[in-house]
Amino acid sequence: MNETPVKIILVALLVITSSLVSAKDAGHGHDYRTFNVNGDIGYGNVKDSYDSDLVMYLAGNQFMVMEDLIKDFQSKNKKIKTVYVETIPPGQILKKQLLKQGKINGAKTSMTPDLFASVNINHLKKLNKKGLLNNYIIYTHNKLELMVAEGNPKNIKGAKDLGRDDIVQSHPNPLTEGIFKFYGSEMLKDLGLYEKVTAGQKCKKCWAVPQKTWFTARHHRETPYRIENKQADVGIVWTSEVAYAKAEGRKVDGVAIQAPYNKQDKVAYAIGVMNKARNTENAKVFLKYLATPDAQKIYASYAFIPATAEELKLKTF
Repeated sequence: MNETPVKIILVALLVITSSLVSAKDAGHGHDYRTFNVNGDIGYGNVKDSYDSDLVMYLAGNQFMVMEDLIKDFQSKNKKIKTVYVETIPPGQILKKQLLKQGKINGAKTSMTPDLFASVNINHLKKLNKKGLLNNYIIYTHNKLELMVAEGNPKNIKGAKDLGRDDIVQSHPNPLTEGIFKFYGSEMLKDLGLYEKVTAGQKCKKCWAVPQKTWFTARHHRETPYRIENKQADVGIVWTSEVAYAKAEGRKVDGVAIQAPYNKQDKVAYAIGVMNKARNTENAKVFLKYLATPDAQKIYASYAFIPATAEELKLKTF
């Protein structure tokens, strides 16, 4: 996929901005975007969650895909003039925005988006039990990888090295980030490293093990920042996040995690239309679009793993 000059400039500005702010901020404004059919993108306009033509709350680790995906979608569906996309941890969305009134930077956000997606289908099942969502598709897959500093100065060879005493780690938090709550923690338990790496702590923006293991608030922004700024040596991330960071020119590299520890056979992204959606028909159009070769190719271009034809068929809980 060709990079346009405008896209390259935007990415560069994001990297520069991220380097000037604290790790806890680390680009979070770009997790709330409004895509306009004319190509303009609005950032941080939370009120758009109430009146856009399509409103989607998605698992945050897809943030890098959205610009290409939504641009292609709107080029094929020009009547859908505004698409509001939120890309933050799905556990946070579920607990703090769908099941109760949430706020972003002090502004209320809609409790009734048109679509909700998570890396854990159990999130959608919870909504189904509450009468909030009935149908879903599986639309892409991912796998775990280790992010390290460029050149891998600590010579980290794989997941077993997370048991070493000479490295500082930055991992997604186990409270709201599904990558760790459902997959990273399971990997560590499989390796017999869970207690050593986490000390059994469950918190976010905190040291689980003082000066050794940091739990982020949003790892897809913070872990690259911490590694680049020598605040961490390694972090559990998605393969797609390593690919994107390197494409950005970030000073990081990836270390593969062998199967089955990378959880590639378990990680599945599920999405469904909310029962109280304002734009039900537009949401259905987007689900059909996700099943197209063009949409699947866009995800694959960011190192996601395509869904099967059977997974892309609409199913009912």
